Amino acid sequence: MEEQNQDNQLNIELSEEVAEGIFSNLAIITHSNTEFVLDFIRVMPGVPKARVKSRIILTPEHAKRLLGAMQDNIEKYEAINGRIKTQEENPGFPMNFGGPTAQA
Repeated sequence: MEEQNQDNQLNIELSEEVAEGIFSNLAIITHSNTEFVLDFIRVMPGVPKARVKSRIILTPEHAKRLLGAMQDNIEKYEAINGRIKTQEENPGFPMNFGGPTAQA
């Protein structure tokens, strides 16, 4: 039985660059019949243009598994830290983050 566990073990490498992560405050999700595309974007206050910082492409099955894993982790987080509050009443994304508009 122990040999079987060793055969199923997956070694995952994480480079320093990837380990630093990429901050994103906007995600756009699109899909076709064969894939889901998650674009992660960083929008800066007062800047009308933003770039996609990372794109992840998933099969529909893996997208559903990701959804389940996210739901599970959010439930665990909220059990320890309390409910995560979202701004449901304003579904649009404020381009100025609600703060003052920059002027030159």
